[in-house]
Amino acid sequence: MNSAAAETLSAVLLVLVLGCAVVRPWGLPEAAVAVPAAAVLIGTGAISLDHARAEAQQLGPVIGFLAAVLVLAQLCDEEGLFTACGGWMASAAGGSPYRLLGQVFVLASVITAVLSLDATIVLLTPVVFATAARLGARPKPHVYACTHLSNTASLLLPVSNLTNLLALAASGLSFTRFAALMALPWLAAIGVEYVVLRRFFGTDLAAGAHPQQSADRPPLPRFALATVGCTLAGFVVASLLGVNPVWAAFAGAAVLAVRALVRRRTTPGALVRSAAVPFLAFVLALGIVVRALVDHGLGSALGHAVPGGTGLPALLALAALAAVLANLINNLPAVLVLLPLTAPHGAGAVLAVLLGVNIGPNLTYAGSLATLLWRRIVRAHEAEVDLGEFTRLGAIAVPASLLVAVVALWLSLTVIGG
Repeated sequence: MNSAAAETLSAVLLVLVLGCAVVRPWGLPEAAVAVPAAAVLIGTGAISLDHARAEAQQLGPVIGFLAAVLVLAQLCDEEGLFTACGGWMASAAGGSPYRLLGQVFVLASVITAVLSLDATIVLLTPVVFATAARLGARPKPHVYACTHLSNTASLLLPVSNLTNLLALAASGLSFTRFAALMALPWLAAIGVEYVVLRRFFGTDLAAGAHPQQSADRPPLPRFALATVGCTLAGFVVASLLGVNPVWAAFAGAAVLAVRALVRRRTTPGALVRSAAVPFLAFVLALGIVVRALVDHGLGSALGHAVPGGTGLPALLALAALAAVLANLINNLPAVLVLLPLTAPHGAGAVLAVLLGVNIGPNLTYAGSLATLLWRRIVRAHEAEVDLGEFTRLGAIAVPASLLVAVVALWLSLTVIGG
């Protein structure tokens, strides 16, 4: 197959894969189209078998890590961790929607950073719906906070987002240095989001609350909390020893899995389902489809648009480019395309891309898979997301939080070094 035909086929299949991931026709999983698309590209020679194998080898540890974190988050939920979080929020809110918004921000930011954005979307969002109902508060500000923070608050740790794991490998940073450089941008972006959401949903928050039931506090699952704490410590130790942090994630998931199996709270089949195997296959297949497009033109075309250097103007340009690309082709393909082009410019350039692909998706529905998943959960609770409202909020929050986060990153790089 000549290069022009391969480029056309790769572009058409990428659009098809992303479109089906958004729409999910007949309820099919994202992998139902992505895996055959990757097979077609390999079978037609649009991507060589060696390049496809190299992409799979690069993504393999990342996918394994994602599976372990998803299992860990699901087991934490079954231990009652998220129910306890809901009870804590209801109690701490004291009947005030404003205080509840603050609790949601704190909890969603911590859960996203430690257990990944998927935990916030899949497990925390239903808890927030239930908590708002218990307080008799309008759920919209708090539920929107879940989706915005699942993207924005996923900047802190390499384990917070799949994009972070890819960036960590490309940047050459250790686990702890990554966290040190991203701490200030993480706090700055969350602060801007809080101000924007509080003002944007001022009418809903001012409507007050009308508690429907007492805000009792469920018991705290200490074993699950201790396991999560030890897993986090394991990430740091593994980084210091040069060991892939995937082993710490597997250890944490294994501890809770054995406990749940012994107590007959779960089954081997349920553990496999919690790893979201079809989604993992989608990630792998998407990586191969994007690699084919990069090999046949997209990489060289974007190479001319990527600025060199790590000064503040270059970082701002990189973050803006990444944010735009994330909203055009989704954040995961965007980071797969941009990392090979920015890695030669150093860790600062890679982290600027990360700011763009993590904060930028709050602008449109299709910006990230987390937002798409959130929309389905909102509909399952018989609520509806207004496209105009979602976009207006994103148009205010994304530029402001992205600008502040990039400046914070530049300060971190200046003080700590890249």
